[in-house]
Amino acid sequence: MAAHVLRLSIKIAIWFVGLSLALVALFRFVPPPITFTMMGDLLSGRSITKEWRSLAQIDPDMARAAIAGEDAKFCTHHGFDFSAIAGAAYRNAQGGKIRGGSTISQQTAKNVFLFQGGGYVRKAFEAWFTVLIEAIWGKRRIMEVYLNVAETGIGTYGVEAGAIRYFNHSANRLSATEAARIAAVLPLPKKREAVTPTGFVRRHGNAIARHVGVVRRQELDACLR
Repeated sequence: MAAHVLRLSIKIAIWFVGLSLALVALFRFVPPPITFTMMGDLLSGRSITKEWRSLAQIDPDMARAAIAGEDAKFCTHHGFDFSAIAGAAYRNAQGGKIRGGSTISQQTAKNVFLFQGGGYVRKAFEAWFTVLIEAIWGKRRIMEVYLNVAETGIGTYGVEAGAIRYFNHSANRLSATEAARIAAVLPLPKKREAVTPTGFVRRHGNAIARHVGVVRRQELDACLR
């Protein structure tokens, strides 16, 4: 019995590794058609809006705003920012509002291949897919996919759909302020709005806008150029 369970477990593991490698290789060249988050919206009866744009068709300030707001070490880490993870764990241990330490790479892996929530099990799969996309996709593709599948509002996915929703024009001509406002929405897209933001969203967006220039001058986006 134990031997049978072991053989079955090995077969499942081999199939999982093979399938995950095939999917990551496919999405290196093909836009992911749908995510679990999108399916959740559709199953709840909500329509979704998305429009794929290559990284070259998105204003560079959008990627800079994402780096400034989400992952300042995006171009230098290999998928994980261990200092940010440790800092988040320490803050969470003190109580109060829970904060994450996920990189853009981790968020992309979760958004494309996994579902929201799930605790440590999902985190383990997220780490696996993060390693794969860092190795197979590279930084430009990771950022490109992230900016196209991230939820930017209720039923709105990707910065192109977000730019049209909030500013009535394409993401290829976002100002630094507009890009920063979209970036400020990313952590809680179902609860935040980029148009006439107030409170934390406004303050956070303004802070990101100020740091867009820092990202450019210090070449923190060098891996995307």
